[in-house]
Amino acid sequence: MSIPDAADERRHGPDPERLWNESYYLDWFDPDGRTGGYVRLGLYPNEGVAWFWCCLVGADEPTVLVIDHEVPVPAMPSLEVRSSGLWADMVIEEALDHFSVGVEAFGVAVDDPADAYGGGAGGIRGDRMAVGIDLGWETDGPDVAAADAEPWAFHYGVTTRYEIPCRVAGEVLIGDRRITLDGWGQRDHSWGVRDWWADSWTWFSGRLDDGERFHAVKVVGRDGGIGYRSTAGGLVGSYDVTSTPVPGAGGIPTSGVVTLGDLRFDLEPVGWAPVLLVHPEDGRQTRIPRGLMAVTTDDGRTGHAWVEYNQAPVG
Repeated sequence: MSIPDAADERRHGPDPERLWNESYYLDWFDPDGRTGGYVRLGLYPNEGVAWFWCCLVGADEPTVLVIDHEVPVPAMPSLEVRSSGLWADMVIEEALDHFSVGVEAFGVAVDDPADAYGGGAGGIRGDRMAVGIDLGWETDGPDVAAADAEPWAFHYGVTTRYEIPCRVAGEVLIGDRRITLDGWGQRDHSWGVRDWWADSWTWFSGRLDDGERFHAVKVVGRDGGIGYRSTAGGLVGSYDVTSTPVPGAGGIPTSGVVTLGDLRFDLEPVGWAPVLLVHPEDGRQTRIPRGLMAVTTDDGRTGHAWVEYNQAPVG
């Protein structure tokens, strides 16, 4: 397994392809796995826009969505974005070790997560909700400052992308509710051409209650997969992944199974925060049910994870 260079935490210059994108993604959940969320900034300089998502879920709570696909691209090297009803800033506090995010925005609360797919010209319909994020992601692994320590950062090797399991702490504001968080999550950074409408896939990442971290990606129709499981000595790559979601209404699964190497995970949804993507040229739609899961392994352990099912159009 290769380890990313600290310089790769910063933004990169684009290639000329229209769908070249640079993505910073971060998620979290509380120790009980009852609440969580994710933030993603996708920079599309050749389209002249950035995509910003900040989505929050909770058991028996409405889903809150901040989704804006027309944010101005910030000047290099900034990761601070502003749009109508939105301010967000991502800061690399210490490369491969500490990353912070601040968000002040207005989102939409929906009782049915499938309402996220109904946003036309008027946007997603629901109750307007103020959202605030002040969170920090610290790498959940060895001290990267130690001379003999390697950071817990998993580089795919086959593409310009890496994943980092993290401890997540800070505050989340939802309307008049203030949530103090000391929980868990993962962040990733990628850059290159990404065609959301070409392939369907499963992305899966989380933590078991005994402290083991895991991550898996499976592209539909392709052999194998890619991922890791954590050990006392670091992150160990695995390239045997399967994913079997159980379809539900609107394509949002009711449950699912992911296998990573010889370990099976059974998934039970806690909350869904889907996203709808419309192709900039031909209007094709990709649905992305993304949700917080309670997981149980076939060796009897439990934990929590985020899962993403990219459901690309067929034909």
